[in-house]
Amino acid sequence: MTKTIREMCLRYTDLAEYDIDELIHTAKSLSESSMYQDVDVFIDVYNKLTSEALVIHHMPPKTTKSLYKNNVVGETALRSNEPGVLRTLETGMNSNDLLAKTQENVLIRQKVYPIRNKQRVIAVLILENDISAEIKAHFEIDNEETAYRDVSTTLSAMSKLTDSITDQLDDAILIFDGKGILQQKNCAADQYYERLGYMENIQGMHYDNLSLDQMMFDAIMYQIETGKQPIQLKKEVVIAGNYFIMKQIFVKEEDEQECRFILILHDITDIKVKEAEIVSKSVAIREIHHRVKNNLQSVVSLLRIQGRRSTSVEAQKVLNESVSRILAIAATHELLSKQMEDGINLYMVIETVAYNVERCCNDCPKVAVRMDIDKRIYLDSDRTVALALVMNELLQNSYDHAFHPNESGEILLQIKEEKNIIHAEVSDNGHGFNVRKVSEKSLGLSIVKSYIKDKLRGKVTIESNEFGTKTMFDFKYISIHATKK
Repeated sequence: MTKTIREMCLRYTDLAEYDIDELIHTAKSLSESSMYQDVDVFIDVYNKLTSEALVIHHMPPKTTKSLYKNNVVGETALRSNEPGVLRTLETGMNSNDLLAKTQENVLIRQKVYPIRNKQRVIAVLILENDISAEIKAHFEIDNEETAYRDVSTTLSAMSKLTDSITDQLDDAILIFDGKGILQQKNCAADQYYERLGYMENIQGMHYDNLSLDQMMFDAIMYQIETGKQPIQLKKEVVIAGNYFIMKQIFVKEEDEQECRFILILHDITDIKVKEAEIVSKSVAIREIHHRVKNNLQSVVSLLRIQGRRSTSVEAQKVLNESVSRILAIAATHELLSKQMEDGINLYMVIETVAYNVERCCNDCPKVAVRMDIDKRIYLDSDRTVALALVMNELLQNSYDHAFHPNESGEILLQIKEEKNIIHAEVSDNGHGFNVRKVSEKSLGLSIVKSYIKDKLRGKVTIESNEFGTKTMFDFKYISIHATKK
């Protein structure tokens, strides 16, 4: 258990060692506790690579039969199946009795509680109860797609609103009573929360189960009553990759006996996506295709001038080799720029990078490069450029430092895709180095780590000993040509 939790957290999350230790301690405490003996209990973490939840621990019930036939540790908890898990991971708020569907297609209700360490949410604790019989009695279930609609309740709830107007609005309108219970809503509200993964009619739910900004209903009411929050508030929130302008309006009836809390959500996700695309194209493309290529050409020009002025044959040779190497990198960028719109075959790019590095390092004729790369992987230009530069740097390091002069050796490049995660490795059978000592001084390794973290949004691990060096990194796979073979 301890090893499994630690390995998955190190590979898929950004949790610190003390966070992982806290999760291991929590899992052990659950196993030794007399609590939760009649339900399936899980610990899930946020998978940085897939932006979904990852199951790292499961404690089956002791007094009844488990809901699960197979081991689900290591499996993904999708937002479309378990909205409460992702909601609590992102907001830090409890999710009580939200409908969910297990990895084995069993309908359940989940109670989800945040696990905090140093005032941060590091994971969630999930308690699950089987309600498949209850759900099937009230809803029509389809094997391929399940839709939950309580028509009569919706019509009754909307009777106090003007259906012909509110249901034509694109904005979601939710009206809560003074206790925080959802009394009225429009069709857009249903659509918004379905998109956030809610599987059942939200009518009658408490505000705390629907909040998108980490604020609980009692806290909002307290701030309004004390004047710390105006009766009308507008702010931007983001959840599950969706952006909303959220308006909160507090209405007090004339008799002061009834009050209403109105929540209006305006979806601006498309606007944000288009803004990001504009920024990406105007900045990243120009940054890569103009500055990188032009700067490399400028360096080449300076080296050629210096080479022509040099009287040393050896110096001219070294400078010419440097020119060839830089031109090879520039040519790779040119290739990427031509294929940017259609997506780029990763194998072709890495093959070009390996060939250019091998040609520039012609003083290492006994070092062989082998490649094991999935030819079906296509990436966007930004990630391809980042990955190409990382692989180029790691290859160059192996050629320059892993082997003695005239010593034979092998460098292996591996890139595979599994469960929407790309796993890449660059390994050699050279002499190795002190990772901690060299990493602090090496500009090349600093570049590698920076690109993997900032450009690829991934995680990197470097292992080295007297038998060789292996650099491994993972990042989320976003396919450009999902159907391309």
